[in-house]
Amino acid sequence: MRILPRPQREAMFEIYSFCRAVDDIADDPGPREPRREQLQRWRADLDALYQGTPPPHLISLSQAVRQFDLQREDFLAVIDGMEMDVIADIRAPDAATLALYCDRVACAVGRLSVRVFGMERAAGLALADHLGRALQLTNILRDLDEDAAMGRLYLPREALRDCGIISTDPATVLANPMLGEACGVLVRQAEEHFRQAEAIMTQSPRRVVRAPRIMGEAYGLILGRLVARGFAPPRPRVRLPRARIIFIVLRNLV
Repeated sequence: MRILPRPQREAMFEIYSFCRAVDDIADDPGPREPRREQLQRWRADLDALYQGTPPPHLISLSQAVRQFDLQREDFLAVIDGMEMDVIADIRAPDAATLALYCDRVACAVGRLSVRVFGMERAAGLALADHLGRALQLTNILRDLDEDAAMGRLYLPREALRDCGIISTDPATVLANPMLGEACGVLVRQAEEHFRQAEAIMTQSPRRVVRAPRIMGEAYGLILGRLVARGFAPPRPRVRLPRARIIFIVLRNLV
C-alpha cells in the first residue's frame, strides 16, 4: 500500500486498521458473548459514522468514507464474516458457507479497496470477487495448522468427503493421508480465481491496479510454494523472502 498516492494510501491504512481490529476480536481466545458484543459495538460505531457523527476513533476512517464513497454494507459484511468465527469454530463448512465466508472476510475488503484504487465499477467488483477469493483460499491452505490450533478447519465438507474423509475434527483431518487431495480442490479454485483476476487487471489501466497486481503476484507465488511443498505433515510455514517481495513491487512500479 505504500506505493499508492498519499490520499489512497491513508484510506487503505484506515481500512486495514478496521479489518485488523475486528479480526483481532474474532481470533481472541476469550468467551464468545463478550466478543459478539464488541462486534455489535463496531456496528453501532459505523452507524454513527454514516449518520455524520463518527466516534473519535473513526474520524480518520470517516474522511476516507467521504472521499472514496466507501459503502457501509461492505464494512458490515466484514463484521458479519468475523462473527461467523465468533459464534462457533468453523469446521468443514459446506461449499456455500465457505463461499459466503470468503465474500465477507475477503471480497468485501476488496470492494472497499477497488473504490480507493479508482477502478471502474464493474471491473472493480469483478476483481474484488476473484482476487478476494483467490487470496482467502490461499490463506486457508497456508494456515491449516494455525487454524487447527484454534479449533478451526475451513476445508469444505464436500471436498473432504469426496476423498473419503468423514471427520470434521481439525487434527484428525490434517493427519489423514488423503488431505492433499482435498486441498487440491481449493488449489484449483484459487488458481482459477487468480487467472480471472489477472484477466481483469490486464484490461484495466495499469496505474489503478498496481497494488492488487502486487498482492496477486505475491500470493500466487505463495500458492505455488504450498503446492510444491505438499500438504502432508510436517508442513513448514511458507513465506516469501523479503527480497522477492521487493522485486515484485519494483517490477510493477517500473
